[in-house]
Amino acid sequence: MSQNIILTTGIYDLIKDHIRSKKVTPIEEEALKVQLKNAKQLTRKNLPDDIVDINKRVTVKNLDSDLEETYVFVAPDKAKRRNKTESILTKMGLALVGWKVGDVINRPFEEGEKQLEILTVESRH
Repeated sequence: MSQNIILTTGIYDLIKDHIRSKKVTPIEEEALKVQLKNAKQLTRKNLPDDIVDINKRVTVKNLDSDLEETYVFVAPDKAKRRNKTESILTKMGLALVGWKVGDVINRPFEEGEKQLEILTVESRH
């Protein structure tokens, strides 16, 4: 499992603004601040294909329930339920952004801590 997330500068700034506007819980804020502090920033064209980012279809497995789910993450203003897309700033998007295929993430959610494994990351386009 990689130790640090990899983000584009744009996503890094988007998450910092999201934290600043107090749209996350104190526990989420702490986790995000630690991740951002250690994050590696790249340009979009240099971002590896297997990193969770916007315009990616991501399949994750909840290791506690063995349930697999697929998400399509997009920019906040592009998220539309009818298109089955989610903002990268949702709780799941923030939990997964910057991690890569094969990583296992432990993350607190309202219903308790979840252990998630990233199975696939595919470009939408």
